[in-house]
Amino acid sequence: MSLRVIFAGTPEFAVPCLDAVIASGVDCVAVYTQPDRPAGRGRTLQPSPIKVRAGAAHIPVLQPPSLKDALAEDDLAALAPDLLIVVAYGLILPRAVLALPRYGGWNVHGSILPRWRGAAPIQRAILAGDAQTGVDLMQMELGLDTGPVLLEARTPIGTTDTSESLSARLSQMGAELLREGLDMLLRGQLPTARAQDTEGVVYAHKLDKAEAQLDWSEPAVVIDRKIRAFQPWPVAQATIAGESLRIHAAEIIDARGVPGDVIAGTRSRLCVACGEGALALLRVQRAGGRVMDVADYVNARPELKRPTA
Repeated sequence: MSLRVIFAGTPEFAVPCLDAVIASGVDCVAVYTQPDRPAGRGRTLQPSPIKVRAGAAHIPVLQPPSLKDALAEDDLAALAPDLLIVVAYGLILPRAVLALPRYGGWNVHGSILPRWRGAAPIQRAILAGDAQTGVDLMQMELGLDTGPVLLEARTPIGTTDTSESLSARLSQMGAELLREGLDMLLRGQLPTARAQDTEGVVYAHKLDKAEAQLDWSEPAVVIDRKIRAFQPWPVAQATIAGESLRIHAAEIIDARGVPGDVIAGTRSRLCVACGEGALALLRVQRAGGRVMDVADYVNARPELKRPTA
């Protein structure tokens, strides 16, 4: 059977899923993505990763600021899609849009629903100390990530996983699920829909930069999760011996001291005491500077050298 598909997505997380659509043999008639945004020091307009990938594949790209107006809905209806696939698009899809395709909308979501519905499921799972997470292929409804689950895959969250590394893994897993679902649909078989549990609903609220400010009185395990969850954005920030630093990587160590004090500083270690335990900082960034290994930072601040903790 032939299948006309519209893909809607914006960030890098969605690119493997677009690749899966392109490779599946369906007719991807258009790609929707958010309007170009200013970025970098010059604040020049930059296309989204999805726009770049769609352009390379010669797929028409549409970038309406909203899908809630009649003109945008008419443009989408004119494409006569059988299926709408949404992966981290970032715009709300109104009822009229979801009702257009014969098979409705599918969404690839980076959590095991109903846990972590919402905008930041990967970061919230790390912050909460979840042992595992996953990715769901879901039939879209008007509610926020409330639709029935079509396919699901799971993965453990490692002790060194950051939002960046976990996002990369989940995006590949999501692409595999999407490929599996499209293969079934092309054979005339709809994936079996499973209603989400009514218990265990948790919302993954959007990240706020203020959350990235570290409090050394918290346990090392909690601070470590924040550092990993806020990498690569907004990046954890803390005061070290009077200087505000962005903390890009650290590891938990067995040591004690007054929370916030530097308790060891050598070419390979800069250890800071926490409310419980301590952290050895690995990669840091001074205001306006580059990301550096802690050895380079300690070289620049020799007064921080302390005996090994």
